Amino acid sequence: QVQLVESGGGLVQAGGSLRLSCAASGRTFSSYAMGWFRQAPGNEREFVAAINWSGGRTLYADSVKGRFTISRDNAKNTLYLQMNSLKPDDTAVYYCASRQSIVAVPTTTSYDYWGQGTQVTVSS
Repeated sequence: QVQLVESGGGLVQAGGSLRLSCAASGRTFSSYAMGWFRQAPGNEREFVAAINWSGGRTLYADSVKGRFTISRDNAKNTLYLQMNSLKPDDTAVYYCASRQSIVAVPTTTSYDYWGQGTQVTVSS
C-alpha cells in the first residue's frame, strides 16, 4: 500500500507561483514513476506532468509546458511541482499519483495510487 499526501496549494494571483509537494510512504519511492494531475469543477481529471523513477525523464501537458516543472527527491520520498506564471485556467484540485513502473506515462488510468488532492486557485 502507498500513502500520498499533497501540500502547498492555495490562492494566488495570475502571474504568481506556487510549489506543490507530495510526501510518499509505504513502499520504495525511488522505484516508481510519479505524476501530477488536476481536476477542475465539471471537468475530467487531466494529466499535468510525470517523472520517471530517477528523475531523468519528464513529461508535460502542452498547457503547462514551459511554466511548470516536476521534480523528485528520492532521499526525502517527495515529489514536487513548481508552478510559475499561473493563469486562472490552472485553477483546480491537484493530485499526485504513483504507478507500479519505472516509466512515466501521461494517462490517468495507468496510475495505481492517488493522494487526496490540494486546491489551487488562481485569481485574475
